[in-house]
Amino acid sequence: MANSDLYKTPLYCKAYYIPGDEDLTYIKDNPLTKIEMCDPAKILQLCENLTDIRTKNLEAKSNIYFKSEAEAEKVFFINLFDVSDEAMIQVVQDKILDVPLRTSLGEDTISNIVEYKDETLKCAEDLDPKIQALIDKVVPNESGDLVLVPILAKERRTNIPKKLYVTPVYLVCFVNPNRDASFIIRLVHETFRYCLTLLLNTRQCEEEKRLKNQCQSLLSVARKLFSHLGDLNDLLKEIMSEARRLTNAERCSLFLLDPDHMHLVAKVFDGVSPTDKKTEVRIAKDQGIAGHVAATGKTLNIKNAYKHPLFYKGMDEATGFKTRNILCFPIRDEGGIVGVAQLCNKIGGGHFDYFDEQVANAFSIYCGISIMHSLVYKKIQDAQARSQLSNELMMYHMRVSDNDVADVVLCDKYHDMTDFDSFQFMPRKVLHFEIPCYIIKVFENLKLFEEFRIKRDILTRFLLYVKKGYRDLPYHNWVHAFSVMHFAYLAIKNFQLVELGYLSKLEVLAYLISCLCHDIDHRGTTNSFQQQSNSVLAGLYSSEGSVMERHHLSQTLATLNTEGCNLLECLNRSDYIKCLDLIKNMILATDLQVHYRLHARQVTMAMEGYNRKNAEHRYYLCSLLMTCADLSDQTKEWTETKNVARLIYAEFFTQGDLEKKMGKEPAAMMNREKASIPDHQLEFLSDCCVCIFQILARIFPLAEGLVESINQNIKAWEKSKPIFKQLSLNYTTSYEILTSQEFEDAVQAALGPKEQPDDLLGEEESSGEDQQGEEEEDEDEDDESEDKRPGEQTAHMCCEIT
Repeated sequence: MANSDLYKTPLYCKAYYIPGDEDLTYIKDNPLTKIEMCDPAKILQLCENLTDIRTKNLEAKSNIYFKSEAEAEKVFFINLFDVSDEAMIQVVQDKILDVPLRTSLGEDTISNIVEYKDETLKCAEDLDPKIQALIDKVVPNESGDLVLVPILAKERRTNIPKKLYVTPVYLVCFVNPNRDASFIIRLVHETFRYCLTLLLNTRQCEEEKRLKNQCQSLLSVARKLFSHLGDLNDLLKEIMSEARRLTNAERCSLFLLDPDHMHLVAKVFDGVSPTDKKTEVRIAKDQGIAGHVAATGKTLNIKNAYKHPLFYKGMDEATGFKTRNILCFPIRDEGGIVGVAQLCNKIGGGHFDYFDEQVANAFSIYCGISIMHSLVYKKIQDAQARSQLSNELMMYHMRVSDNDVADVVLCDKYHDMTDFDSFQFMPRKVLHFEIPCYIIKVFENLKLFEEFRIKRDILTRFLLYVKKGYRDLPYHNWVHAFSVMHFAYLAIKNFQLVELGYLSKLEVLAYLISCLCHDIDHRGTTNSFQQQSNSVLAGLYSSEGSVMERHHLSQTLATLNTEGCNLLECLNRSDYIKCLDLIKNMILATDLQVHYRLHARQVTMAMEGYNRKNAEHRYYLCSLLMTCADLSDQTKEWTETKNVARLIYAEFFTQGDLEKKMGKEPAAMMNREKASIPDHQLEFLSDCCVCIFQILARIFPLAEGLVESINQNIKAWEKSKPIFKQLSLNYTTSYEILTSQEFEDAVQAALGPKEQPDDLLGEEESSGEDQQGEEEEDEDEDDESEDKRPGEQTAHMCCEIT
């Protein structure tokens, strides 16, 4: 039968002659066929009952009617959606399913139904396998006969002017009917001649209502998202919550694109334990489901996750979560893809459908806009914070005059102290005003002026600005910066780092600059104090970690960018960028938390042997050298290390006093009434310093002497414990004991002439007062402000290098 025949006027009350029945002789088209006719009264009664506003109820009433007329076991509709290429069963007989059965169809499936020449489809022969699988969920194959009648509808399409577009909208399924197929075909088509418009209009009304609700939800989402612009993490949490709600998903993961490293990064998670929430997950931009979506920009709707080749089962195995299906879509802003959202497990056991995809794509627009504005807003906040810090720094310091520069450049003093190139040298003995001259001497000895065409006046101005960048703190001051740089110089010279290929000249330059600037503008407090006090620095850097170290880096770059201070100006573009990257990595390495993350890999490098061509080994070595330089005070003789402890604890106890004013109980090492300084120092030296310098000695055997110096200081602090305890009866605070001459004399007497570290290092202590209190004036940053200090580093990571 041609398609046009489906729309012929039905022949109501058409009867066929039956031999022996003389009353029905008025029509004799086919005398061998039994009378067949559709009762118009029943059709009208059905139309009268179809008053519901839900298609599910309309289908249930239609199913009851068709079951009765066809004398079938059961009847159900398969809804066909041409727009989404999807088939759905939502009612079986009069039972409305809790979760509709859905399946996606191929592009040609629905059009093939239109071209079907008969009026019924046979499951095994002509039916699309996906539709067959859908039917099998309702009616197993062995259940008997199944008759399917396609229902076509005509509609006008804007792309087909003046023509009607024919598309199938339903498949009506009859299970085990007693009537023959020809009667069922006539029954269905005659009934739908009057009922189809009502069913389709109701279905369209439902879809429009659904779209309206979704639009309203999206507008509500937009309001919520833009109320969280001030905090990116809160915004991401809100995005995940709304994405789950809009699509009725169990979980959502959100990855933002890191364009610098071409990774997708997730910092905020949904459905994980609180202890895991600080974990950052990174995946390559082109790997996995999220990576594929980020690379292609196309939405992925995966019905069965475990059968998809891009799905990684390991995450499920680690978390115990079972992923059934996934909807993954890109998030874009005006510049392109900025992230990927991944929804897991449609609630109710179904899968994500076409409409979920449409909602997700619409939602992604709001996500992209809100994320873009949040990042811009954060940049504005950062700019304001940096401006505040810069103004604060400018008000605190004075500019460097040309006369100050000239005084250093034209200095005619010889500046030559005994053993300056030896690890036994005490850099804190250098007079404060002579430090810039000694730094210039280091650059001369290493031939950096010739190598990089550095101008003396530019280096001098840079040094004087850096000097002014350090505050007047007991320990983290300009003298500490010089001490750290001096150890770097000793390592370069004595370990022959350049000659043996451990470091390049450019790495040496970056190493010296990093040592000089690694604690610039230190505040004398730890990272944790900055965060607890909600300081400007914490607001600017806490999300990235290493608050003080990132501030030191920022001030270093600001100093280099100051007019007349850029000693890197003669580098080519490639070396300039590389040098800045090296400075960044080295300054951040002074955070002991960074060291502890690299610790195991540094040990492995030392045990297996340093590979000069391995980029990771070079990074590990630079980080190790930076940490050793920052802790180098602990390799000096006992009197010097005790004096350094005095300076450190002066800062510690000042922070402890501030914490008490804030109503917080300070840590024991920062409580001047409770601190047991020898115990804290022993913990610091044993658990931290020895381990770090043992790694260095494994690579450079000459550093064994540094390890031995630390061990000698450990013995000295051990000797001081009973003395400290005894003197605590006579002094009010632990700091008074540490700074008393009585404590110094008692420890020296306990050590005896043979055990004194002076014999090992070959140096007599020089009076700290000879520096006229310079150490206390100079500000020097600390390795990591908190972790590098005694007692605060309870890392419990002692690496035994044998």
